[in-house]
Amino acid sequence: MGEYDRRNAGHRGGHNHNNRKRRYREDDEFDRRPPRRQYQEPVHVKVRKQLLAIAESPLKKIDEEVHEIATIVVDNYEDEEIRGNFLELSLQLVVEQALKIPFVAAVILAVNVKKPELAIEVITRSSTVLNDHFKVGAWREVKLLLRFLGCLQAILDDQGVFPVLEELFSRAVDLQTASLDDGLGLQIVKIILLTIPYIMASSASGLEELANALLEKTDIIASTPHPLEALVDPYPSSEDDDTNHQAHSIISLLQTQLQTEATQSWDLACIPRPWRTLPTKNGVAPLAPTKHSLPPIIVPSTVSPGAQPQLPEMYFSVYADQDVETVPPTSNIASSILRDALVDTISTLDYNRNATAKFLIDLDCYFAPETFVKRATPFDRLREVDEGKSTWKPEDVAVDAVFSQLLQLPAPEHKLVYYHAVLTESCKIAPAAIAPSLGRAIRFLYRNVDAMDLELEYRFLDWFSHHLSNFGFTWKWTEWVDDVGLPSAKPKKAFIVGALEKEIRLSFAQRIRGTLPEPYQALITEAKEKDTPDFKYNSDQTPYAPQAREVLRLLRAKAPDAEMQPHLSSIETEAAELGITEPLIPSTDAYMTAICFIGSKSLSHVLSCIERCKERLLALGPRSEAARRQIITSVMEYWSEKPGVGVNVVDKLLNYTILTPQSVINWALTDNIGKGQILTHAHIYEMVASTMHKVTNRVRQIVIARNQAELPAVQKGILDETLEKERAQMKELFSAVEDSLTGVASGVVDEMAESRDQDTEAEALLRLWGEKWLRVFRRKMAVEEAWIQEMLTKQPQEAELIDGTGEETGELARGNGITENQQKVEGDEDVL
Repeated sequence: MGEYDRRNAGHRGGHNHNNRKRRYREDDEFDRRPPRRQYQEPVHVKVRKQLLAIAESPLKKIDEEVHEIATIVVDNYEDEEIRGNFLELSLQLVVEQALKIPFVAAVILAVNVKKPELAIEVITRSSTVLNDHFKVGAWREVKLLLRFLGCLQAILDDQGVFPVLEELFSRAVDLQTASLDDGLGLQIVKIILLTIPYIMASSASGLEELANALLEKTDIIASTPHPLEALVDPYPSSEDDDTNHQAHSIISLLQTQLQTEATQSWDLACIPRPWRTLPTKNGVAPLAPTKHSLPPIIVPSTVSPGAQPQLPEMYFSVYADQDVETVPPTSNIASSILRDALVDTISTLDYNRNATAKFLIDLDCYFAPETFVKRATPFDRLREVDEGKSTWKPEDVAVDAVFSQLLQLPAPEHKLVYYHAVLTESCKIAPAAIAPSLGRAIRFLYRNVDAMDLELEYRFLDWFSHHLSNFGFTWKWTEWVDDVGLPSAKPKKAFIVGALEKEIRLSFAQRIRGTLPEPYQALITEAKEKDTPDFKYNSDQTPYAPQAREVLRLLRAKAPDAEMQPHLSSIETEAAELGITEPLIPSTDAYMTAICFIGSKSLSHVLSCIERCKERLLALGPRSEAARRQIITSVMEYWSEKPGVGVNVVDKLLNYTILTPQSVINWALTDNIGKGQILTHAHIYEMVASTMHKVTNRVRQIVIARNQAELPAVQKGILDETLEKERAQMKELFSAVEDSLTGVASGVVDEMAESRDQDTEAEALLRLWGEKWLRVFRRKMAVEEAWIQEMLTKQPQEAELIDGTGEETGELARGNGITENQQKVEGDEDVL
């Protein structure tokens, strides 16, 4: 009882005489402060945000989004700012975000119900922009605008878009008639075939006859194999290849798929149809939409090929051999529709990898509801899906599209590191969904390394090692343990060795060793773990050791050449006494090895040392070609345990013109070719491919320079002479590469011809490596010659649209929609 009294301050009956809170309650309930100012977004900002975010959220009903945007725009039609922003942004979305085209079209169709005048403005502006793109050959933008107009087919008079497609087809026929090797005609037919599904999925009706008639015409071109298809086949046929990979051209697949759809009443189940629920006018649904005439769309009589070389495209998938379909089969039109929309998204948003990755993750928001299974559904659970329902995984379709561009032949549209970055960002945004998909893609590519084109094999190797470096270098290496004991000439063993070398370049040997199971440990020797390789002249057993050590001391002291020359002359004199025909070779070896040892701390150290010694190194080449090639030998021998570093140093020596491209090619493919074992090393391919790229890129820069508008005739004449000289040297270099590789591929290289056991499995493997290399560099030569011929026939104003990398520039090539303020992918290539 006393405790109760103490708790209640001695008062009984539960009364509380402390009325302090009660006294001030009225002040709390009647706040006399002025209310906060409420911010209301301007209407044009609201419309912009809603239109930019259309279809992005699976939680919002798309028909409500469409109706709300249309209502706001119609109600504020007289506001020029709102109307202008809406028109501009609608077309920006069409050419920048291909996934949203049907939804933007649905907004225009909804607007047409209440305000046909605004729909007319959209159609007119679309036609104007389309004509501009036709003039400059911006074929992706042409395709996307035609797709947009195809979705609006229901509000177009007469035959709508079909007359434009017929005109395009006539241009394709002209191009194919002029040359069977023409690729632009194929691109035009592809645009026609990709527009037809969206027209047939629109709310228009009675178009079957027009579509079928157009398909009969395109079949002539689409079903004829292109002569250059063999060059871009990702799985080239070989007598020694026991795998069964049949690549199909995208255009022939499209033709077959559309013919199948025509027999199934144009079901096109994957295409979204947000226009099925259109708003009413004054509460009464219109009997028929208000139709408008399509303004004149002029297809030039001579079409421009555009910025990118037009070559046949092959359909490539990394999920082709699974027991459960996680991507649409090539027999289904969805495989082409999904792939095309994703590739356009990836290619147009190259300046913002984060936005690209987000679109890939949200792929299922932009297609019909039953197209995919739920995101991140485990692969094993797909077997439990009811029969007749889709088992396609959205993340697999997205990853497949990125790999189709990463592994595109002859070259991807953007830098390889961009595709690396997109896959990395996607994995960071949705690791549970993307990581398992990437794992299955890696396993597929590794299984098919033997049959894959060599260039694609090395692109896969670069991406694989780069990707692991972003995620702690973790991989289930135990799956490939059986391949560790294979001969070094086996493609799978060469891939493992090359991947580990790349990983060491991106980290350090001790860390990589710690991520590997026991059977792999022997592949990383103790010598690889040394930060600085030994200076071989520290041993007195090495010839010319005393003089070389003195050269090293003087280089460290930054002594002038005059003090160093006596020691180098001593090496040359001693070598001549020993009967060496080229005494300059051992002195060059001592000098270059000392430079490598001093510069072994970092790339900046070796560059600084090369810069100081540049004059002497430049003088070696004119004196002796063998001494020039000895520079490469010294670098690669010093960095024999980390050959990637050696390749990097050789690349810098090329930049300084201390080495010539011819000397690098001769060193790799003549001096050290042997029976062809050198062709199995990833770093040798990197060295040769990088050297050839420098040569071809120089020729391209000269071509672009001579094509500048208003270039004086004198300067153009000088550039034409330079081009002729550089082009001849490029052809000579490609010929040298082909001659060396032909010897290995045919088994007539000296060491093979002298060998008694040339029919052994090892030499058969080396001949296969020779064939793979030969195919790659023949393709590179064909592509360069085709590009030069194409550019030399272009008008100067067309040529200005292409920069040194072959990428499009100018206003029509720049995106300025939702991602205009986002940072471009820059500097990521330094990681490689």
